[in-house]
Amino acid sequence: MRYYGILCSLTLCLSTYAFAQDQGAQAPTTPPAAAPADAPPPTAWTYKGFSASGYVDVYYNQNENNPSSRFSQLQALNITANKFSLNSATASFSYDANPVGFRVDVGDGRTYDSFFLSEPKHTDWSRHLLNAYVTLKPKGWKGVTVDFGKFVTSAGAEVTESHLNWNYSRSLLFAFGPYYHTGLRVTVPVTPTWSVGGQAVTGWNLMRDTNSGKTFGFTSLNTLKKVVVANNYYTGPENANTNKGWRNFYDLAVTVTATDKISAYYNLDIGNSKYVGGGSGTFWGMASAARFALTKHLAVSPRIEYYSDKDGFWTGTPQAFKEFTGTGEWKFNDSFIARIEYRRDWSDQPFFQVGQIPGASKHQTMITAGFMMVLRPGMFSF
Repeated sequence: MRYYGILCSLTLCLSTYAFAQDQGAQAPTTPPAAAPADAPPPTAWTYKGFSASGYVDVYYNQNENNPSSRFSQLQALNITANKFSLNSATASFSYDANPVGFRVDVGDGRTYDSFFLSEPKHTDWSRHLLNAYVTLKPKGWKGVTVDFGKFVTSAGAEVTESHLNWNYSRSLLFAFGPYYHTGLRVTVPVTPTWSVGGQAVTGWNLMRDTNSGKTFGFTSLNTLKKVVVANNYYTGPENANTNKGWRNFYDLAVTVTATDKISAYYNLDIGNSKYVGGGSGTFWGMASAARFALTKHLAVSPRIEYYSDKDGFWTGTPQAFKEFTGTGEWKFNDSFIARIEYRRDWSDQPFFQVGQIPGASKHQTMITAGFMMVLRPGMFSF
């Protein structure tokens, strides 16, 4: 419980500090970690509402357990070990909804491999699509936006694009949460700082549903001067070939920008998935991270987590994890970003592969170097 208290106290202190600041303060220059829906395309070339851009993300991950499978467990996207890998090479295209628009992100790399793991083989054609949806936003609808297609999830404090996060690797909460959905989503602005939304989708990480039921999502986003609070709830049948056994999942992400150099977030996930034959698997976790901009080019970002898979729903073994990550970032400009990262994962059970022996260790240590290049006009202006 001491660990939980540290996380909660950090968030509470930062939130209190942020609300106490002068309401006339300038907008922070450090982007928030939390992005409750798909992040906007990177700074792009635009022409009459049409935008085009992209990014390339490569990394080397040294796993000190030296697994013979060359697979780093618990990693969401940078899943390979002890070799150079392409995390993502993505081209982004969009057209502003006036009243009809679209967004397509297409590419290749380990990110796309990870996204595709739960897809059936008959959807091979979709494996290179990160986002692919049509947007409807008539002027008379007072800001109401309707999207239909494939889109990344609204849940989580981190996003798919590495360069938009503070740490290079994704959290355990990201790894064990939904990645994307396919279907319909509606976003309704209630006030200038508060919007709500509803979704009817095929489920978690599926283009084509494996049953006739639908998963429903409910979202709320409060964007204040220094605090962003995102609440997300997904519920629906997630067992294949049956509508019995619903999965319920709640996600809270609070991002606090204390100053233009210091930011932090707190993320909480709670879920339960019922089995067809009775019983259920319960899982929950919390994470907290901070970003300290030391100079215009240099930043450091620590992250700590706790995750309980007490029924072995995700991993097949009832266990609890702890994780610490420390990331150093050198930002040449908005287009060229390099990161070096130390990460250690612990389990209370022997879970991690060592050499050729699975489940030989309770811990895993990794050192990762990542380099990201964001395509944009003037990208070679340093």
